[in-house]
Formats: sequence, C-alpha cells, structure tokens
Amino acid sequence: MNKLYEPQATNPAPVRSASFVSVRPGYLTGVLLCVCATVLMGIMFPVMTSALRHVDPFTFTSLRYLIAGSAFLVLLRLKEGRSAFRFKGEPIALAWLLGSIGFCGFGSFVFLGQQLAGRDGALTASIMMATQPMMGLIVNSIVRRVLPPLVSFLFILMSFAGVALVVTKGNIAALLSEPQHYSANALIVVGALCWVIYTFSASTFTTWSALKYTTMTTVLGLTTIIGLNVLLFVLHVVPVPTTAMLIAIVPHLLYMGPVAGFVAILFWNMGNRILTPLNGVLFMDVLPVTTFVVSAMSGLIPTHMQITGACMTGAALILNNLYLRRRTRRVAAGS
Repeated sequence: MNKLYEPQATNPAPVRSASFVSVRPGYLTGVLLCVCATVLMGIMFPVMTSALRHVDPFTFTSLRYLIAGSAFLVLLRLKEGRSAFRFKGEPIALAWLLGSIGFCGFGSFVFLGQQLAGRDGALTASIMMATQPMMGLIVNSIVRRVLPPLVSFLFILMSFAGVALVVTKGNIAALLSEPQHYSANALIVVGALCWVIYTFSASTFTTWSALKYTTMTTVLGLTTIIGLNVLLFVLHVVPVPTTAMLIAIVPHLLYMGPVAGFVAILFWNMGNRILTPLNGVLFMDVLPVTTFVVSAMSGLIPTHMQITGACMTGAALILNNLYLRRRTRRVAAGS
C-alpha cells in the first residue's frame, strides 16, 4: 500500500466535516477503518458463493439489510438520540435514491452476476470492486464533459486489462468464445458502479454524521430492496424461500448481516469521512487480495494469470492516484 496523501489543514476543522483534521491519531483511525472495511468486504464474496447455492441474491439481499438496517437504527438512537431521525433539511428523496443505488443496486447486480459467473464468481466480483476508482474517474469525466488526462486513461486501460486476465484466466480469446459470461460480468460492473455513486455522494449530506448517512440511506434503500423482492415473488421470477432454504443460509447471514452489512459499511463510511474518498478508494486494492486469499483457503486456487491481473489492477489504481496528486500540486503551484 502506498503512502496516502495527508493534506495539511490551515484552519482547525470539526471532526464531522469532510476534511482532515491535522491530528495524526485521527488520520491513523481513518486508515484502520478503511483497511478493516475492505478486508471484511473481501471475505463476503467467498461467503456469498456458498449462500447463493441455497437462495437467490434478491432474497438474500433483503434479509441481509433487514439485519444491518435494524442494527444501524439501534446504534443511531443510542449515539445521537431521538433527534437524529430528523432529516434537518437534507433531501429525503436523494437519500432514498442513494440508498437504493448503493444497497439494492449493489447487492442485486453484483451478487446476481456472481451467481451467474459460477465457481469463479467471487474472484471476478472482487477484482471488479478494485476498478471502482477508475469508474469514478470515468463518471466524473462524463458529467463534466472533460476527457481524463492521457496518463490516467492509460492507467484505466491497464486496470481493465488486469480485470480481463482475472476473468479469462489469461485466455483473452475466451471473451469471444464464451459470450455467456458477458451478462454476468456486465451485471457486476453495474453493481460496482452503484457503489461508486453511493460512496462519492456521501459528501452531499454535510450536516449528517457518517453513522446517520449510513443509517438513513440503508433504511430508505431497504424499502426498494424489499419492494423489488416482493415484485419478483409475485411474478414468480424467484421462488419464495422455504424453511429449509432459510435455515441453510443462517450461517451466511450471521456474517453478511452484522459483519459485512453493518460493521464493514459503517467503517467504510466513517473512514472515508476522515480520509476523504480520494484517499479512501486506495484501500479498494485490499479487497481482491482478501478474496483471493480466502478463496485459496477454501480450495479455489487462483491461477498465476489471475494473480497477475489482480496485481495489474491494484498497481493501476495506486499509480493513477499518485499521478493525479502530483498533477494537482503542479496546477496549484502554477496558479
């Protein structure tokens, strides 16, 4: 992991703001929170490989965030009191939209894609997560109608070349000979993009703490998750789970709800609030490393080409971040 950029604050800033404080312990806390979050997120993909053998991703996502959302509500009430449930002028519709994108979109698209990808779905999904900073750069360029710097564009290509190596195990021709994998990979990419939008939009809610942003968006997004799940039941797209199916996924829910759904997401939003998303996204290269290690321990050994691809994607993320920082400092010095 490369050294993070630690800006020097010229004026003291309250901890709840999106900027850094100049106190070193707070900075280290942000680093620790982001590392813990990405490790816990990395473990969730191998866990989901097993869970998806018993139940569809939509039902599992509903149950997962019912658990996590309930825990967030209790914690918010204990930490910030009853008044914390007031919106205080923040846009409710936007909070609902971001919660729907971040939790319903991410959970549904990524885990459906992982299920369709089969045995290697966990590795594919995890490496897609490491491309999120690059996705953010592309989205930002589209919104602002400004092309990314040429060097950044080359790093984007390097990042997705690494993804291609992981997905195809080095057999690039498989992208053409096995088109059935397109839909699975496309779904995972869309899901990863949903998480990019959710993460980078947190700074919009300036009067909310990281805990309140996480709680409100989770609970509001849960209405979309459950609504979609009920609709799929009514249309018979997915089966209503039996008692045996629910019992089979209890061990998976014990991790995906309280740990990956509650602790990891809270740590991620808190860490990004301290470090800012520019620094926080650097830790995304920890996520696929964790998934690869856990998968290897469970018997799914990544190939040399898959490991190479993961290293390429991680290196592209780090190098692009360093380049953008250096470029920003040059622009600032010249102004």
